[in-house]
Amino acid sequence: IEQPTFPKITEMCVKMIRRVNDEEGIKKLVNETFQKLWFTPTPHHDKEAMTRKILNITDVVAACRDTGYDWFEQLLQNLLKSEEDASYKPVKKACTQLVDNLVEHILKYEESLSDSDNKGVNSGRLVACITTLFLFSKIRPQLMVKHAMTMQPYLTTKCSTQNDFMVICNVAKILELVVPLMEHPSETFLATIEEDLMKLIIKYGMTVVQHCVSCLGAVVNKVTQNYKFVWACFNRYYGALSKLKNQHQEDPNSTILTANKPALLRSLFTVGALCRHFDFDQEDFKGNSKVNIKDKVLELLMYFTKHSDEEVQTKAIIGLGFAFIQHPSLMFEQEVKTLYNSILSDKNCSVNLKIQVLKNLQTYLQEEDTRMQQADRDWKKVAKQEDLKEMGDISSGMSSSIMQLYLKQVLEAFFHNQSSVRHFALNVIALTLNQGLIHPVQCVPYLIAMGTDPEPSMRNKADQQLVEIDKKYAGFIHMKAVAGMKMSYQVQQAINTCPKDPVRGFRHDESSSALCSHLYSMIRGNRQHRRAFLISLLNLFDDTAKTEVNMLLYIADNLACFPYQTQEEPLFIMHHIDITLSVSGSNLLQSFKESMVKDKKKERKPSSDEESESDSNSGSESESEEEASKPRRLRKRVDSDSDSDEENDINAVMKCLPENSAPLIEFANVSQGILLLLMLKQHLKNLCGFSDSKIQKYSPSESAKVYDKAINRKTGVHFHPKQTLDFLRSDMANSKITEEVKRSIVKQYLD
Repeated sequence: IEQPTFPKITEMCVKMIRRVNDEEGIKKLVNETFQKLWFTPTPHHDKEAMTRKILNITDVVAACRDTGYDWFEQLLQNLLKSEEDASYKPVKKACTQLVDNLVEHILKYEESLSDSDNKGVNSGRLVACITTLFLFSKIRPQLMVKHAMTMQPYLTTKCSTQNDFMVICNVAKILELVVPLMEHPSETFLATIEEDLMKLIIKYGMTVVQHCVSCLGAVVNKVTQNYKFVWACFNRYYGALSKLKNQHQEDPNSTILTANKPALLRSLFTVGALCRHFDFDQEDFKGNSKVNIKDKVLELLMYFTKHSDEEVQTKAIIGLGFAFIQHPSLMFEQEVKTLYNSILSDKNCSVNLKIQVLKNLQTYLQEEDTRMQQADRDWKKVAKQEDLKEMGDISSGMSSSIMQLYLKQVLEAFFHNQSSVRHFALNVIALTLNQGLIHPVQCVPYLIAMGTDPEPSMRNKADQQLVEIDKKYAGFIHMKAVAGMKMSYQVQQAINTCPKDPVRGFRHDESSSALCSHLYSMIRGNRQHRRAFLISLLNLFDDTAKTEVNMLLYIADNLACFPYQTQEEPLFIMHHIDITLSVSGSNLLQSFKESMVKDKKKERKPSSDEESESDSNSGSESESEEEASKPRRLRKRVDSDSDSDEENDINAVMKCLPENSAPLIEFANVSQGILLLLMLKQHLKNLCGFSDSKIQKYSPSESAKVYDKAINRKTGVHFHPKQTLDFLRSDMANSKITEEVKRSIVKQYLD
């Protein structure tokens, strides 16, 4: 028993079982594999085989301690569902064997814990066994009914290590599911459980309190109806809170409050936890009293959310979150709306408070989902006599109204620099969308933005939500694609740790993939949507769009790194770059000329270079890029004469500059869009290996098949628009106009 199974077998099982929700073929293989491995009945005499099986399962459960157990629940549900209508049920029989043997193993580990040499190993194994029993109880609690009395003594485990606390929490969770199913349990057994739970609630920390109150809720509400017992506990903590509130009102700086802080924190948490599982406004609790308990609790907890100590504020908000699960209508109260929305929208507010508000909303939605699923199962068992859909609509209508109140602030939390805030905001939105509580179109731009998050788990979750929306509502993604790209730039701005560095639109890893590559891959399949999307992005570079330079750089980065598959895609972009340049480029040069001082213009004859530049506008830029990319010996002759010519040109234009420098800065700003398009065109040309003639021959009206060939991408081609990067790093748009800055802008104009 003490020998662990081979780590490699455990590792293989963990990798396989995590694919239980994969595509149908893989899902079927996973189910079949684990049915043979774990869920096939073992002959009663083969104790060794059963021990191996138990060790393997508990090893895998222990290995997944940090990543969650959804896979186990899903696997067990899949297998039990597959034999629902069968006369022979091997999986059910195997589960019964496993549960019975796990309980036997627990008793053996308990005995061996007295052996100090193996205490650590066996303690870990004990936790894994009890956790596995809880997972079985979650799916088939009936399997554990006969073992409930065996589990109860573990509530009295002396807690000295993390494993001890885990044992207590898992036993409480098992009893919560199993005790209500027991037929005629003895009063002594039930009284012992209630007393054990109450001792744990009074003695230990948040996690234990939470699970023990939840277990007490199931035992009292469904079995014993021992309301006086719970009412006494509630009054103990509620009374302590009222007293502390009065003391704080009399003297906020009192030393008594500091000394009583641990009691205050415990009372805030415990009152909330009790309100989550018991409705104290029922006659069973308060008798004939006319006092509205939920309003009194709300008033008390709200008072402490304004406390100067952040720890007290956090516990008060946790307490509120618990109370709102029992009474969701409290979330419509004006003071609650103000509290939640101010915490979420205030940029200077504590990260811990933001996270706690988001956690509260997440827990509420999870509880509502569980409640709805349970109601669904219960009514299906009874009959189709009631209108189930209507019942569900009443509950989901409440959830929908609540989420509409807080939706905007939750979505705006995506723009927070702390990943934990973004993580919980995304969880809330995912739950809201999965339950169909809001129209998904308003979330699409935010999900596109979250798809650029540095953390893979978050961007995968956001991308998955977009895929689900696209399946149900074709065209929504395309409709909000440009807004999503702009929003993704805002997210990147928020998480940019070095504000002096421009925000870039590609991943800084080996792939150098575009941050919005998933968005593009969703749109590219529809030619009409793809073209409309690309044109909308290129229109942002137009001087009339007044797009900020860093956003243009971000979009150019994405356009440079999108996962293009056919030649048509980059050719279409290059074709439209030429159209944009022919208009915007000419307008830009013209506006610069018009800003020059007219009476000085007579003193200067424009150089032939400049005239030809204004005629051909973007052409020479492409040539100069090609020139720059050639080896030095093949470039046009550059000697001291041409250097002095360029210097003369710069000096000549400098003489004509107006005293008001605003047009100069405006030109420098607007010209970045033109420069970026020129650089982007050159990059795509180099990346795809297109010749000038191929680019010129391209026509968007040609049949799609003509340019349907796959792109032959060249490696090591990177998009590096140096002039724009220098412009942003030097903060030229806000810099003081010196002679050097003027010369730089004039050179930009001549280029």
